[in-house]
Amino acid sequence: MKRIAVIGGGMSGTAAAYQLAREGAQDGNVAFTLYEASSRLGGIVETARVETADGRWIIECGPDAWVTEKPWARELAVELGLESEILPSNDAKRQTYLLRSDQLVLMPKDMRMMVPTTWEPIESSPLFSDEARAAYRREAESAAKLTALALKDGEDESVASFVRRHFGDEVTRTLAGPLLAGIFGGDVEMLSVRAVMPAFVKMEREHGSLIAALQSRKPSGGPAPAVFTTLASGLQTLVDRMQAAIPAEAIRLETPVTGLTRKGSKWHITLFSKVTLQTDHIPQNESFDEVILATPAHVTRALLAPVHADFGRLLDMEASSAIIVALGFAPKDTRNLQIPEGFGYLTFQPGPEDLMACTFADQKYLGRVPAGAVLLRAFFGGEAGLRLMSESDEALIARALRQLSAALGPLPAPALRLVRRAPRSLPQYAVGHPARMEELAALTAQFPGLHLVGNAYHGVGLPDMVRQGREAARKATS
Repeated sequence: MKRIAVIGGGMSGTAAAYQLAREGAQDGNVAFTLYEASSRLGGIVETARVETADGRWIIECGPDAWVTEKPWARELAVELGLESEILPSNDAKRQTYLLRSDQLVLMPKDMRMMVPTTWEPIESSPLFSDEARAAYRREAESAAKLTALALKDGEDESVASFVRRHFGDEVTRTLAGPLLAGIFGGDVEMLSVRAVMPAFVKMEREHGSLIAALQSRKPSGGPAPAVFTTLASGLQTLVDRMQAAIPAEAIRLETPVTGLTRKGSKWHITLFSKVTLQTDHIPQNESFDEVILATPAHVTRALLAPVHADFGRLLDMEASSAIIVALGFAPKDTRNLQIPEGFGYLTFQPGPEDLMACTFADQKYLGRVPAGAVLLRAFFGGEAGLRLMSESDEALIARALRQLSAALGPLPAPALRLVRRAPRSLPQYAVGHPARMEELAALTAQFPGLHLVGNAYHGVGLPDMVRQGREAARKATS
């Protein structure tokens, strides 16, 4: 009987444990335990479901969707019997604004990140100066030059450097900066273009011009799929269904793992159960054949640095923090609100205590709030996420209301309010990240039975977490 430990019960760890349960059910030769330091599975994936006199509210406390073009989360949802729950984003209203000088400016449509697929939105957008429009035109005419400048194998650079080469400084600051900050909570001057935008790196190598590459693609012939996908009852349902498929005795909540060593062919873990913490007993030690480490990068680093010093070096990465403030406004209070049509806004160069973004959640997904209600999800990230982490919920709510009112017009008192903190939740894929991950994979291979999964390595979205967790489980049982 092969014994496997899964350490960390976020999305990737839960997906790994779910797959192990499936593998064990098939051959009966797998025994596993999932250890989670907190009182619940799912990590930052959490859905608050609130019933009021007006109706039901579905409020995501962390990520609100997955990117549709990545298949692994949808495949899992279908496998779990949730196909009827799959809910595409309301792309009929998909437009985004940039908050600049306290004014919301509509970002141009028909864009893939900062690259236009048609010309008209660029020419008519008030977001760009004549020089920025000229930079776009020059990019489309410079395919040969850009091909010659494309990154060679093994080379890397920052997102900012890459975008500047194609579109100049204005587009880098105006579009690339806010867009990537909204996804990674990071700085485009530091983020690795190979890790963050690999598709664009490939386009540059093959076509030179990114505009030419996108505009040369033939339409599929049918309507484009929605950009984002979620579940009608909230993403927590995905976690709940996986947890229901895992034997209850295999899940150890409130059980932090504090040590990991390899002796002979076994991995030995040191852990504190809830009982241990209350009674001050000697820490428990258990041994396993395989270990799937699904903890945040800084926790994984602390566990593995004593195993080999290079783990400490390779896992030494920055991670940004995020705070979500969700505010729900009852139908009776929304008659005079003038929230623009769209998915939300990003803030241009936010200050150290400013909101980074706001999602108009009631418009992004249909059926998530009572008829006539408004739900805003505001995000403090980057420097603000770190600086404001210790502020009280009430102070954060008041701060978010002030800033949202300045951007959207006066807001009434919210009927619902919710605050969630996610410290060090978004690893920063700094320049050189792909090479470090190759070195990390080679080092990990020297320690049989060790598997690393999570958002610190190869993607930060839910589909990537599902894929990594399930692949690690399959390898651990092979």
